[in-house]
Amino acid sequence: MKYRTIGTDPQTRREVSVLALGAMLFGSVTDEKTSFAILDRYVEAGGSFVDTSDNYAFWTDGGQGGQSEQLLGRWRRSRGIGDEVVFATKLGARPLAPGTSYIDNREGLSAKVIRESAERSRERLGIEKLDLLYAHIEDPGVPLRETVEGFAALVAEGTVGLLGVSNHAVWRVERARALAAAAGLPGYEVLQYSHSHLRPRTDVPTDLFPDGSLGHAGPDLLGYLREEPGLTLVAYSPLLKGAYTRPERLPSDYDHPGAPARLKALHEVARETGATVNQVVLAWQIGGALPVVPLAGVSSVAQLEENLAAVDLELTQEQRARLDAAH
Repeated sequence: MKYRTIGTDPQTRREVSVLALGAMLFGSVTDEKTSFAILDRYVEAGGSFVDTSDNYAFWTDGGQGGQSEQLLGRWRRSRGIGDEVVFATKLGARPLAPGTSYIDNREGLSAKVIRESAERSRERLGIEKLDLLYAHIEDPGVPLRETVEGFAALVAEGTVGLLGVSNHAVWRVERARALAAAAGLPGYEVLQYSHSHLRPRTDVPTDLFPDGSLGHAGPDLLGYLREEPGLTLVAYSPLLKGAYTRPERLPSDYDHPGAPARLKALHEVARETGATVNQVVLAWQIGGALPVVPLAGVSSVAQLEENLAAVDLELTQEQRARLDAAH
């Protein structure tokens, strides 16, 4: 395994494996026995960065979520896991009532919610301190200063380490970080967005993003990372939920004239290296110029093994240039 440091403050920064494990469906779609086997193998291989959220996976049973955090808590206790594994969770997108969702009835990012949600997550995970806590989605109804101060208060109390943000407009991330810096408070240092080798259209409106997606790492966000070397991108859905091997799963916003050329380059490099296309995608992210940690969820140990092998896949500069330039 290889590692990188997330965060800049010596008091809160952590060393994590370059491949993060997504636990979104653990305890719901993925049963406990399989989830435990995946977690065991991940840690055995040197993995140390596990990602979840307080609302995972509310859509599987019409509830409010919490199954993933609860399973991770049971696994931690049964295996005697301490601070050698970094657990990241998110808040703000948990439905306020069963049968609703983060689109129509989300908790949001008020100071009260931040405190109460973080406490629930700590209890479910069975840990005294959340290593990394994200603002999951935007809450335009709450002043940014209140959100910034709400997160910072938990860091000051020692119940949260690093702060992160996901699915926010880049201008809002920068404004929140500026507010924090001006007040001498900790700000967001880890940015979690969807990112893969195939690029989506980001202008397609959705119920959550009426002006187009804020959940993808587009040119604004990648340019921001280049200018702010202390930030880290955690790339969720790097393998597009299996779409590289099962094209029928490719989301419609990835089906555009630029996609075939990038797919062609991926398959060429895969043939040259003897690796799978999925491994090339992960290796491209792990070894790139920007600090990117791919966050991949799996439903079997076999899928995990394929991903783990990508850590040691070294792409040449020429191969990287070809992958980057394809359009």
